[in-house]
Amino acid sequence: MSNETLGQVIKQYHSELLEGWMAVLKNSLVRLDKSGEAEIRQQASQLLSFLQKSIETGSTASIDGKEWAETRALLRDISQLRVKQGYSSIETAMFVFALKEPVFAYIRTALSNQPQMLVEQTAAASSLFDRLGLFTIEMYQKNREEVIVRQQQELLELSTPVVQLWQNILALPLIGTLDSARTQVVMENLLQKIVETGALIAIIDITGVPTVDTLVAQHLLKTIAAARLMGADCIISGIRPQIAQTIVHLGVNLEDVITKATLADAFMIALKKTGATVTVEKTA
Repeated sequence: MSNETLGQVIKQYHSELLEGWMAVLKNSLVRLDKSGEAEIRQQASQLLSFLQKSIETGSTASIDGKEWAETRALLRDISQLRVKQGYSSIETAMFVFALKEPVFAYIRTALSNQPQMLVEQTAAASSLFDRLGLFTIEMYQKNREEVIVRQQQELLELSTPVVQLWQNILALPLIGTLDSARTQVVMENLLQKIVETGALIAIIDITGVPTVDTLVAQHLLKTIAAARLMGADCIISGIRPQIAQTIVHLGVNLEDVITKATLADAFMIALKKTGATVTVEKTA
């Protein structure tokens, strides 16, 4: 495709294309109310300018060249913003695809007397916008995946709080399944808290862990071993009858680890090991 026609159309009809583009967006699935029409208008105007520059200096057969770097960067930024604003991938891609209609209209105006050239230019322009739209979807998906991974990490950290129950005593209540990734977070949070508080005892409460298999038991033992290297002994609480039977059946060695049925029982043991006592005052 000769870049001359499309580049000239964008340059000559910049304002008209912008208005036509915005009109299509308003009638499409794109929700202009989310970020505001003014913001989207600014993005559209900037993209038109970058498109003109890229088309005039590079090839429209590919958008991978350095001439398209500014255009790609802008589409990447727009996709990232759409993810944060809650747009879908379809709505994000429509931002680009909506430009087709007004561009085709002005290409028809420019080549009204050259039907063969009109067909060629329209098809080539359509292919270009398809590539730009697909690139936008790809960037949207990449940014969305990054957000999901970050949210999962934050949820892991929130679901493994380390609480100081008493002087020198920490508690780590676990809820849900323990996998390798979560065990790493558990271990890091526990060790960090041991360093900060100088705790001597860490109670790992597994009341909220639905099942204990060999892998979960191994993760617990790794956490206990790491805590011991930092100078803190561990007590496991929340050992229910079915979990006790499972641990015995699996042959997991917990002989050197204190286990208790409830967190309260484990706390009393921890108090004794640290030399603290609890007295109950009788009221008259």
